[in-house]
This record gives sequence, C-alpha cells and structure tokens, in this order.
Amino acid sequence: MNFEEHAAKPLLAEHGLAVPPSRLARSADEAEAAAREIGPCVVKAQVPAGKRGKAGGIRLAATPADARASAEAILGMEIGGHRVGAVLVEAQVPIARELYAAVLNDPASLGPIVLFSTLGGMDVEEAAERDPAAMRRQKVDIRTGLSRQDAEALAAAAGPEVAPAVAGALLALYDAYRALDAELLEINPLVVTAEGGVIALDCKLVVDDAAAARRPGLLEQGTPDRLTDLEARAQAAGLKYIELGGSVGILANGAGLTMTTMDAVSHLGGEPANFLEVGGEAYTKAQTALEILLDNPNVRSLIVNFCGAFARTDVMADGVVQAWKALDPKIPVFFTIHGTGEDEAVALVRRELGFEPFDRMDDAVAAAVEAARGAA
Repeated sequence: MNFEEHAAKPLLAEHGLAVPPSRLARSADEAEAAAREIGPCVVKAQVPAGKRGKAGGIRLAATPADARASAEAILGMEIGGHRVGAVLVEAQVPIARELYAAVLNDPASLGPIVLFSTLGGMDVEEAAERDPAAMRRQKVDIRTGLSRQDAEALAAAAGPEVAPAVAGALLALYDAYRALDAELLEINPLVVTAEGGVIALDCKLVVDDAAAARRPGLLEQGTPDRLTDLEARAQAAGLKYIELGGSVGILANGAGLTMTTMDAVSHLGGEPANFLEVGGEAYTKAQTALEILLDNPNVRSLIVNFCGAFARTDVMADGVVQAWKALDPKIPVFFTIHGTGEDEAVALVRRELGFEPFDRMDDAVAAAVEAARGAA
C-alpha cells in the first residue's frame, strides 16, 4: 500500500522526525486559505507517483494568491497515470543542504538496509550510478535494529557539524520503518536548514498489505494501487492476477509456482503477460480465470502449469479442460502437470482436448515462448 506525502509525513512526525507545517487542500479556495495561515509555501500535487516536480506538480507560492494560482494549475493534472485531486500546502523551509535517506527491505540480505547519501534532491538512482561511493549502505539485523554507532557512521558523510542530527533522523526513520511494517520508507530530500535543523521535505512510504491485522486503521490512510480493468475483474472474482506487458499467458496453482513459471519464461527469451495464481480453486474459477487471461489482447500463447501438493492435479485440470471447451480459444496452449493425480490429469487433457502435456516444465515454457514469438 502506497501512502501519499500528506498521509506519510504525520507518521514520520509521530516517530520524532521533523516535518514542515502543512495543510491538505482539495480546491483552490482551500489552498489560498491554507497559505494565509502558513505564509510563503510550496504547493504539491498529492499522487502516489514520483517526479512530481518535473511534471509541474510542485510550485513555490509567496502569497495566498500565488497558492491559489498554483493549486488551480495543479489540480486535475495527470502525473504518473494519476489524476491530481488534492494538493499539500506546506511551509517553505530555508535549505542549506539536501540529503537522501531511506530504509527498505533488502532481498540480498533478507533484512532491512539503510541508505544515506549527500546527493539529495535529485534522481538518486542516476546520481548513484554516476558516483556509486556517494550512496552509503548499512545492512541491519532485524533482531537488534539500527544501532546509534551505525547511524553515526552513515551520517559522518554529512560532516561533523550536522552528523549528530542526521544520525538521530536515521534512527527515527528506522523506528518508523519497523513500527509501520514498511517495505520502503524514503526521504528525498532530507534537508539541513539554515539554522542547522534536519527536516523531511518529502516522504515515500510503502507498507506491507499483510500488516493490516497488526495495524488497524493504518492502511485506510493509504492509496490503493491503481488496477487495470482486468485486474479489477480478477479482484472482484477473488483471483490473484497482475497484468504485465508480455505475450505469454500463465495459469498456475500456487504463487511460488506461478513466479517460477514467469522466471522460466523470461529466462528462455519470452515475456510473461500476467501473474495468475488459481490455487486449489481452479475447478470452480477456471473459466473466469481463463476469460480474464484471454481478454488481454497481448496474449499470444498460454502455459498451464500445475503441481499437486495441496490439491489434486486431476481436479484442477478438469476445471481448466471444461473452461477451455466452453470458451474454445484459438491460441496455442501448453500443459505441464506434476504431483498428486498427474496420471489422471495428463490422460484427461490428452483425451478431452487432444493436447499432449510436457514432461518437463522448461520444455513447455520453451514451446510457449516460441509460439508467442511466431504469432507476433
């Protein structure tokens, strides 16, 4: 779950990170009124997308009239595929330096990692590519957390005059990351003010959806991911479906097997068209799943990959066979079936559809990739 800036910053403040005074405005009138209270301000588009400034979604306003004009220009804009429906009117801060700080889940170390750089206020990915040494990294043992010693070592790059304050901000950022069950908590820029204070001028927060039970009310403050029409249909049907940009459709049982199939498609030179995991409910939801998958006009071939562990493959295969016969699609399909009930499942597919399932998953995937390439 993504959190827009106006929702994320109060959460930072609860954990001791300083943020500028601000008010959310959904109209030009509200933005003008907020600027009368706040004074010279910045008017910021509120969307769950980056590069708002480059899109014209962040503007300085010296007066309430400027704030009104900025809000009128920003409200209704499209940024990153999102329509701007609100702006954050935030007090201007006297900036001496711009830094970068983040805490995120690190797949390599299977734990959190804290990032810090003095190259704040810019495209940090591009800056890190130009100067890899400028991005400092500290892996964290989730059992012990970020130590003050490690925070101070990271902050030392900012210079002795501000390092203690920056270290405190990093510790507070890590505390917020842990308390919120965040997957990513990023501040760019984290600024040093003319008076030597450290303030978060922006915040990107992504929280693990699975934390809803532990954080009642938190996810209601976030902004749900924007779904495609097919993803919305799948969600309504209780199916786990993600639309991608490739041409090889994938229908599998179990998230791990589905992702493995996607990896195999990519490894063998193809591009997955979707993630679609039907679990043990293929028998009851196979037709809906196939309809959604096949309604993607980019799909040129399909691989069906079943592994019988918690569900019998012959039961799952029967669901797909009946759905295939009902829908009668014209794209090539390639089956690979293993596990409990595989003999019955293979015989069923062979008898009812006239297709010969592959013994090896890689062979089925390779055939699907080649068929999609030939149909392009």
